[in-house]
Amino acid sequence: MSFWYAQDGRPSPRTPLPGDANADVVIVGGGYTGLWTAYYLKKTAPFLRITVLEQRFCGYGASGRNGGWLYNGIAGRDRYARLHGHEAAVRLQQAMNATVTEVLRVAAQEGIEADVHRGGVLEVARTPAQLARLKTFHETELSYGEEDRELYGPRETAERIRIADATGSTWTPHGARLHPVKLLKGLATAVEALGVTIHESTPVTEIRPRHAVTPHGTVRAPYVLRCTEGFTAALKGHRRTWLPMNSSMIATEPLTPAQWESVGWEGRETLGDMAHAYMYAQRTADDRIALGGRGVPYRYGSRTDDDGRTHPSTVRALHDLLRRLFPQLPDLAVAHAWSGVLGVPRDWCASVTLDRSTGLGWAGGYVGSGVATSNLAARTLRDLVQQDSGQSGATDLTTLPWVEHKVRKWEPEPFRWLGVHAMYATYRAADRHELTTHAARSSRMARIADRVAGR
Repeated sequence: MSFWYAQDGRPSPRTPLPGDANADVVIVGGGYTGLWTAYYLKKTAPFLRITVLEQRFCGYGASGRNGGWLYNGIAGRDRYARLHGHEAAVRLQQAMNATVTEVLRVAAQEGIEADVHRGGVLEVARTPAQLARLKTFHETELSYGEEDRELYGPRETAERIRIADATGSTWTPHGARLHPVKLLKGLATAVEALGVTIHESTPVTEIRPRHAVTPHGTVRAPYVLRCTEGFTAALKGHRRTWLPMNSSMIATEPLTPAQWESVGWEGRETLGDMAHAYMYAQRTADDRIALGGRGVPYRYGSRTDDDGRTHPSTVRALHDLLRRLFPQLPDLAVAHAWSGVLGVPRDWCASVTLDRSTGLGWAGGYVGSGVATSNLAARTLRDLVQQDSGQSGATDLTTLPWVEHKVRKWEPEPFRWLGVHAMYATYRAADRHELTTHAARSSRMARIADRVAGR
């Protein structure tokens, strides 16, 4: 299990589906997307009979294993700008900026204590090539309307956090650190209080129009919404829909006041970098460093993780990265390690869809940015259902460019496995090349990997 669940504890299990049932909406998946969708639908239309089906327990997947980054990033924005125009992508970005505030609003309204600290997001460069990418990234974000984003040099970066060899950073206020399981558990409690039925230990084996099929029975409903993210490949007919990408994390022992004095990080920003094989980190509420990155990126045949077990070599690699970032903490021990899967579409674009002819809907493909994006996706699914049922017309959310986006499937095996592992091996090689040569431009290897990946 993740550090977050180990720390906060697993709640009492909810009952499995007792047999065949009927509902107005059945939601497959008890993570952020499924629970947020249930929440907003029930708040908007209290008369709806809504059932959530979860294969293990709520938050078993990425919602209970992520890095606790609530931020305004969304996968695929630049592609949507190319497909639908720059202004359409600006609207999508503005919706994501507002989503950070919306999640915090609901958490406060529902009394959810999730160790939230709105310190923004700081992304750091440590090589000349990373600094060039960071400056380009900063300018791109400004072009999408982030006028409150700031660019820092080495001195200003060190005033926020003392990372070895930092050459610059960019900061946005549209981000917050949180405890992902506390948010998840609070949201599940709020959903049940509204009258939504949640069945755990109920794996859905097949989704078809108006039917969600499980070993315990079938739930029939006019709308069946797939909110399964990295576990989508386990469903019948979806082996190549989204690739289950693995990400791994470590959490350290709590730092002493003297150690924090050497690090800084008083603003408790969520922390990322400009490496091709990027990392993500936060300063937890109990003063640990939780840091993540890619370990074994993908398992053959789209198999999902083995209950979060993390290979020792991955733990060592993340620990080594931590020591490189913070050499002033040479003896800081790892207290917990875990892994999880996230959903990656072939074009790396998050999307939301409702097929009005079948009542089948889905949202996901967040490529690791799902803590906030799942909330925007859920509100969009709500509006699509409301529109289809005649309870409302089109809304600002239903006209965003990621709605009804179509993408081709991933390649069959073994090409899928070979391609993903080659891609990440190339990214790591590019990072090593940039680190040792101090080249001013991004490695050509990484540019080739980007084209192969379709990013």
